[in-house]
Amino acid sequence: MGDLGFWRLAEADPEHLALVGPDGTERTAGELLAASNRAAHGFRELGLEAGDTVALLMPNSIELIELYLGAIQIGLYLTPINWHLVGPEVAYILTDSDAKVFVAHERLADVAVAAAEEAGFPADRRFAVGTVDGFRPVAELTDGQPDTAPDGRTTGAAMHYTSGTTGRPKGVKRGLFEIDPSDMGELLAYLPNLFGIAPHDGHVHLTVSPLYHTAVLMWTGNALHLGHTVVLMDKWTAEETLRLIQERKVTYSHMVPTQFVRLLDLPEDVRAGYDVSSLRNMVHGAAPCPQEIKRTMIEWWGDTIQEYYAATEGGGTVISAKEWMERPGSVGLAWPGSEIRIYDEDGVQQPPGTIGTVYMQLMADFEYKGDAAKTKANRIENFFTVGDLGEMDEDGYLFLRDRKADMIISGGANIYPAEIEGELINHPAVQDVAVFGIPNADWGEEIKAVVELHEGFEPGNELAAEITAWAGTRMGKFKLPKSIDFVDELPREPNGKLIKRKLRDPYWEGVDRQI
Repeated sequence: MGDLGFWRLAEADPEHLALVGPDGTERTAGELLAASNRAAHGFRELGLEAGDTVALLMPNSIELIELYLGAIQIGLYLTPINWHLVGPEVAYILTDSDAKVFVAHERLADVAVAAAEEAGFPADRRFAVGTVDGFRPVAELTDGQPDTAPDGRTTGAAMHYTSGTTGRPKGVKRGLFEIDPSDMGELLAYLPNLFGIAPHDGHVHLTVSPLYHTAVLMWTGNALHLGHTVVLMDKWTAEETLRLIQERKVTYSHMVPTQFVRLLDLPEDVRAGYDVSSLRNMVHGAAPCPQEIKRTMIEWWGDTIQEYYAATEGGGTVISAKEWMERPGSVGLAWPGSEIRIYDEDGVQQPPGTIGTVYMQLMADFEYKGDAAKTKANRIENFFTVGDLGEMDEDGYLFLRDRKADMIISGGANIYPAEIEGELINHPAVQDVAVFGIPNADWGEEIKAVVELHEGFEPGNELAAEITAWAGTRMGKFKLPKSIDFVDELPREPNGKLIKRKLRDPYWEGVDRQI
């Protein structure tokens, strides 16, 4: 093929600045290439073969990128785990993904140890960046390995976990292609291309969100494949973003609307004190963006603001700032070579101006690992849906009108109430429970729980705090209800189905949900 793809580019220009860590540590393309090769040889020495899985529980770091580039050049699946999860949740993913190697960071030591023990993960396959009890130093995986390219290179893939409505996370697993990893890296350039982001061209990509998110790892990996410099952030703050844009001459990034809100919360003189003239493509997705917020960002950052609609499973649509100003609220036109369709509940395709379920064309086939029924249920021909409702105008621009009725999107993260309900119902005081999203000015939505109590328990702030604290031992903090209300009886249909809209709708009266 051509001359793109990280490994090929790194051999051609080893002095190119490829990566800047959260603490400012720099890695040239040659250094990153050598580290990724050592990781690949280390995985091979442990007996890993194409199709095996490596699981990571790590914050954004140079080490994460090194392991990622090592794994996917020898046909491995790489599963980056959400580090907000707690031990049992991580253990489930370790087991379900069939991970053969588990690498954790010392900052997440407690969760890593609890997960590895619960999953019965082999001690000799546990590695740590830093010091984690019972884990081997990651140096034992990589040190002393050759820094030359491994033989029989073939393309691997990330396998991210996305929660399902049944509450258990599902691995989105795509088939592997027997293709040179650099050639695959070149093919992946189609995504940045949709936004007019070309190879090389002095581009600097700023990674502002955790790499366990599908889109974040995809954008970061693609930047490396296109010969761009990647600057990693670990703990995101608005002003640090502006500082890095100015210092590193950042040209593009991938953000979520909550980050726009935080940027606009900065005092005007602080915002004005940073030079952001290097920006060319500031792409956002993952959650609906309030129209007022988006307009203000366009006034500040101009035509650099671009939006897309997609999912872990695929996608999607894209829209420029100019198009959005002409069609406020739209998420754009289908990607080139793709198609968006609207179907009713009977699977009949709907014409423009009719609201129905949004289906996107599969770019690369996938399955929900171990769940053929879920995979099939989301398909019509070679189109899939994540359950969002919308309509298209006569020109093909998509407008989202609703989304999965129960899914909560808070700060760009998808939160599934069924999973939370499945845990809360286990508390001794809880007889019945409903969880849903209510408006939050900063995060878009926050989690509300409504609880029906067993006899003998007194509703009140003390019990609400006790339930929340108890839930915190079973779920990640980002899944905990912000507030708990108590009712005598939850509204249910005669067949037992919860009528959640009766609880949720009053909170949204007069509020534009921006969906």
